[in-house]
Amino acid sequence: MKRKLNLTLVMSAYNKTNVHPKTFILIGIPGMEAAHTWISIPFCAVYLLALVGNSSLLFIIKTDSSLHEPMYLFLCMLAVADLIVCTTAVPKLLRLFWFHDGEIRFEACLTQVFLIHSCSTMESGFFLAMAFDRYVAICNPLRHSAILTHSVIGEIGLAVLLRGTVLLSPHPFLLRWLPYCRTNIISHTYCEFMALIKIACAETRIRRAYSLIVAFLTGGVDFILIICSYVLILHTVFQLPSKNARLKTLGTCGSHICVILVSYTPAFFSFLTHRFGHHVSPHVHIFVANIYLLVPPMVNPIIYGVRTKKIWNRFLKFFSFSKPLN
Repeated sequence: MKRKLNLTLVMSAYNKTNVHPKTFILIGIPGMEAAHTWISIPFCAVYLLALVGNSSLLFIIKTDSSLHEPMYLFLCMLAVADLIVCTTAVPKLLRLFWFHDGEIRFEACLTQVFLIHSCSTMESGFFLAMAFDRYVAICNPLRHSAILTHSVIGEIGLAVLLRGTVLLSPHPFLLRWLPYCRTNIISHTYCEFMALIKIACAETRIRRAYSLIVAFLTGGVDFILIICSYVLILHTVFQLPSKNARLKTLGTCGSHICVILVSYTPAFFSFLTHRFGHHVSPHVHIFVANIYLLVPPMVNPIIYGVRTKKIWNRFLKFFSFSKPLN
């Protein structure tokens, strides 16, 4: 009741101010304010696991020269993007849940929009790069090392970085030029492009269209190309003479397929419900949006750590928990 009264006072005070606010107010998950403290516990645990997992992965791959292969180098790039995405959103989210401090400066909010969306786009690009690595390794194994040299890997990483930066850099400017005369209260746990678009009091069709086009040109096209690469991989695999050879070859793609499913499933759900799911409850959408930011960064290093013998052995050797696997 007290929190609702405070929000009402903020809104009444806001209506007398400029249409370009100095701050926004994040309210968390609408309808679940009473449970914010309890929700913060698994969120905090998942965030800490993501920090430890991705940092350990980066350290292990950096210090073990035998892991300086294309797949693991792309995995390092993915780990960095994962760390940036979750660290951009989670500390402020926990501050909101624990101390009821949802205030965020306008410039900080726009920075959060850019970092979350651009790094999420980069993650998608790294998934595509990893799919390309699997395609070359399986369909053209004799030329794998000649095609994916360290310089080529660096160029691919730079291309993914530039794509995410160039295509998503207009987002903060598109939002900055909008008037926010209705309210400065954002029904979300972090600043997100569509969440700000919804509280603007101006025509936003062009901005929505640009966001939709960028989403398709990045995540949509990446996903289509990943599917195409696996169609070619399956075509090659089914031409192998023995069942064991087919299973062994497909096994090298298992980790990549798992992280794609973990990442793309909540991403597509969040994207589609934000734009087309008008009957989806707001707290469901926001909860899924948080899962998209938190779960993949935690799960990715676990999947690759457990399923990749080289990484798992190096991890066990470093922490001396047990003998490495044979």
